[in-house]
Amino acid sequence: MNPAEASLPSETEVLVKRSFDAPANLVWRAYMEPDLLRRWCTGPPNWSMPVCEMDMRVGGTYQWRWHNDEDGMEFGFTGDVLEVVPHSKIVHTQAFDPGNMGIGMGGEPSIITVTFDEVDGITNVATTIKYASQADRDEALSTGMTEGMEISYTKLDEMLAEIGGENS
Repeated sequence: MNPAEASLPSETEVLVKRSFDAPANLVWRAYMEPDLLRRWCTGPPNWSMPVCEMDMRVGGTYQWRWHNDEDGMEFGFTGDVLEVVPHSKIVHTQAFDPGNMGIGMGGEPSIITVTFDEVDGITNVATTIKYASQADRDEALSTGMTEGMEISYTKLDEMLAEIGGENS
């Protein structure tokens, strides 16, 4: 599939679009099941996701933590689940936990909206990240966030092909 496309629809938002050669129900599972999410959502090489705790229902919470297996650096996100429409939409807050990275990205949580739209077996995923301010958005972008997302999406492509074959 083509690499993710990132755009800035407003002063406080980042929109990342990516398509996957898999049905929406399978892509949905990859986002909603901790064992699947930790397999693909690891970003650059040498990073892992040792903490992936998720209660993905309205009112639920999550905690994600990444670890660099080479230098021991860690960071994470926590948040509350605001909306869940099966196979279609997830909305949650996201607060950055800098761990031992020594960087900050604002104090206010962002709002993440992920939509899933399947057309002819291809699932189009759109992720909108709404930050509290333009400064928070720009700080997040400066970390290489969108590049890391594409690295993870490439892993998701591979995993979807693998688990899609298991479900055939």
